[in-house]
Amino acid sequence: MAKITVLVVEDEALLRMATVADLTDFGLDVMEAANAREAIDIFKSGTRFECLFTDVDMPGDVDGLELAAMVKSAWPPIDIIVTSGHRDVKPSDLPPDGLFVGKPYSPGVVADLIRTLTGRDASPLE
Repeated sequence: MAKITVLVVEDEALLRMATVADLTDFGLDVMEAANAREAIDIFKSGTRFECLFTDVDMPGDVDGLELAAMVKSAWPPIDIIVTSGHRDVKPSDLPPDGLFVGKPYSPGVVADLIRTLTGRDASPLE
């Protein structure tokens, strides 16, 4: 079985790199984007993802909540997890079945949430 594919969208480069490395260590296939527009371009390229993990506050004209809504509208099967260390995100702010994880977060918890949302085992042995 193929690994679960995840797009991590985070404007803070060091946090993005650490998150990508950690989720990869947990057996996920991870790509990254520095902002919402870059993420949209990646989605439009046809790369297949099972999950979007995005920060809320990013530079540019589209924030993570708007990105989450756009992705869920254009690619409904993609599971959404939103994170923030500055905003109190309510369930009503998220797309249907979207989840919120506050910063700081445990990469292991995020990996487990991704596995649960996708209903797939993400063992590094795959």
